[in-house]
Amino acid sequence: MATTPSPAVAAAREKARKVAPKLIDLTEKVVFGDVWERPGLSKRDRSLITVAALMATYRPEQLRVHIARALENGVTKDELGELITHLAFYSGWPTAMTAATVAHGVFEGQD
Repeated sequence: MATTPSPAVAAAREKARKVAPKLIDLTEKVVFGDVWERPGLSKRDRSLITVAALMATYRPEQLRVHIARALENGVTKDELGELITHLAFYSGWPTAMTAATVAHGVFEGQD
């Protein structure tokens, strides 16, 4: 079953729903209601993959949400730091520096 979004994520979805309601419908039913619930990968693994993809494609706003989700799904802060360091050599130093800054903000909110 899909997890309930945090209040911040729910608020962001409601803003987007006013502009693109079908986009949010697909987000809730397909992305988080189907794709994230498929049995082929654990949610932890999906989180690692998603954080890596968002970092590599420089999507800091979505990265923030998915780093928090990764922590909820059992990925550790140390593992996220290793992911960021590893990807610096594949996605570029600026993406890694931005991801580290975003992660720090999320971690501070988690403490």
